[in-house]
Amino acid sequence: MNAIVKKFNRTVLIDYLVIIFGSALMGIGIGVFLIDAKVVPGGATGLSMAVYYLTNEKIGVGIITWIINIPLFFYGIKVLGKEFGIRTFWGFTISSFFTDFFRGDFPGFSFVRLQDSPSIQYLYHNDFFFFILIGTLLLGIGLGMIFKARATTGGSDILAAIMNKKWGIKTGNSIIILDFVIIFVAGLIIGLKGIAGDKPLIVLILYALLLVFVSSKIIDYVLDGFDYVRAALIFSDKNKEIADTILLKMNRGATAIKSRALYRSIDTEIIYTVVKIKEITKLQDIVKEIDPESFMVLTSVHEVVGHGFRRRI
Repeated sequence: MNAIVKKFNRTVLIDYLVIIFGSALMGIGIGVFLIDAKVVPGGATGLSMAVYYLTNEKIGVGIITWIINIPLFFYGIKVLGKEFGIRTFWGFTISSFFTDFFRGDFPGFSFVRLQDSPSIQYLYHNDFFFFILIGTLLLGIGLGMIFKARATTGGSDILAAIMNKKWGIKTGNSIIILDFVIIFVAGLIIGLKGIAGDKPLIVLILYALLLVFVSSKIIDYVLDGFDYVRAALIFSDKNKEIADTILLKMNRGATAIKSRALYRSIDTEIIYTVVKIKEITKLQDIVKEIDPESFMVLTSVHEVVGHGFRRRI
């Protein structure tokens, strides 16, 4: 028992360290590269940047993001349940901190200001596309690491989950809709404030759309290579309980395949299901919790065409 507890504690510690490192990368990507470039990602960060520009840059983007996420977080707990989790709170709190820290906007750290370094300024003025690309890569890798550690940064992830539960709107579609609305609103604010600089507003909006697309792909690659779904074969004596949990908690389909366990010479069933990369750890946790003696085989799936899954682009 002690060995199990120690292993669990070590795993949790590693997860939280991964969240910290991923948040740091995300904070650099947003705070050092994207804010001054006026290229707005989606989600709570994009909305926070819009508010930041609207208030003449008097309040840090990180603290605005944290403030926006707090009511969303508590509402998410109310709608989605307590298992929504402390990791989400930790994820958006630490990522908000790093966003302001690296910009020197966090109290007591005004000397940091990485965005003012000569190399960053050179890229900003001489190679704007590469400048945005670096910010996008850091944002995508950071978010991917956070998701890998079973956490989120709140924002559109919370809203999308709520929209799915309340109105049945697919999570992916919800995030796309929210991101487009936020980018449009931010673009409107940038245009009205006249702070686009020497770049046409439409160019900044197109960069923002490209950012959302590229960062989403990077997140997928960080989570698990180039595949975006996995097929799972689950062997257990508690098949019905596992299948019911997959159907109810994960909102995924499952198929029972008749089989014969040769070692024990009994008739049984194998559960077959297909889940997204982000859902693998949740599936593993569910199966392990219900039946620690279960056996699960995960296989790569190149593409799934049907309800609940997007086509490969």
